[in-house]
Amino acid sequence: MTPTEATPPIEERTFRELTAKVERVRAEVGRVIVGQSEVMDQLLMAILAGGHCLMEGVPGLAKTLMVSTLAQVLDLSFKRIQFTPDLMPGDITGSDVLSEQPDGSRKFAFVEGPVFAHMILADEINRTPPKTQAALLEAMQERCVTVGRATYPLPRPFFVLATQNPIEQEGTYGLPEAQQDRFMFFVAVLYPEKDEELEVVRRTTGNRAVKLDPILTGEEILAAQRLIREVPVADHLAEFAVSLVRASRTQRGKEGGAAVPEFILKYQQWGAGPRASQYLILGAKARAFLHGHTHVAKEDIAAVARPVLRHRIIVNFAAQAEGVTSERVIEWLLEHVNNG
Repeated sequence: MTPTEATPPIEERTFRELTAKVERVRAEVGRVIVGQSEVMDQLLMAILAGGHCLMEGVPGLAKTLMVSTLAQVLDLSFKRIQFTPDLMPGDITGSDVLSEQPDGSRKFAFVEGPVFAHMILADEINRTPPKTQAALLEAMQERCVTVGRATYPLPRPFFVLATQNPIEQEGTYGLPEAQQDRFMFFVAVLYPEKDEELEVVRRTTGNRAVKLDPILTGEEILAAQRLIREVPVADHLAEFAVSLVRASRTQRGKEGGAAVPEFILKYQQWGAGPRASQYLILGAKARAFLHGHTHVAKEDIAAVARPVLRHRIIVNFAAQAEGVTSERVIEWLLEHVNNG
């Protein structure tokens, strides 16, 4: 069965117009952000697929600048929340405040918190207690906030980028695996190459100012999200994605299936759940769209495997002792499923 037989063809003109605008977004962001093209592509893919990102990198790698720049180019509202040990849930969601009315009476009125924006940067999310983390994660999942007896919808589109610092772990509250699973991608931000760092120094130590032009509106992003879900995926590619996720588990369910890979039995503590399969397909669709392709290829699924799986595959103590990371396990999984 070919993709065109499985799904009606995408409206060509709308598809080309939106992909052309997304390409302009990438170029416009590049006027401010030097390098980090893979990181920016992953952020764009998550936005276009309607997901959220968990980003990890040492201080000074322009994580905040990436998100604020992207928000400007996408013409979206942006709020940065600095997570601290004393941050309360109401500091994120908002709260009911007693206010005096013109007639002298008093009533409670809801005052929106910083979560009421299109793009949220949750800076150092692991610095705040689980109760406050849960307030943001509920908003991510439900796209609304409940305060008292009232529920308030969040703006659409809604995208959360949470950052973690891999150093200075004292006094932190690591996100539980179940909460990490809410994030579509785990984005690893690495140091720039030498020529990129040299260009960063040139740009940031002079008087150069860049005025960014908004390219995509919120309505166009929502249209792109709907269009991406229409990108067809052949049955054998959907099976490849599911096989990749299931190969990461030591438990397969009642029907059994292929034997568990030896490296999983040796190094794995916990494998990826069904949400990983969903995000592999959605991420592959977004990647195909980003590159102007009207259907998903196997390379698209393989390309998003690392950001989708690196926070869902939990290695055991034996792996840590031997220096085997989740990244290495993902590489083995791709080889195993490809050769299977």
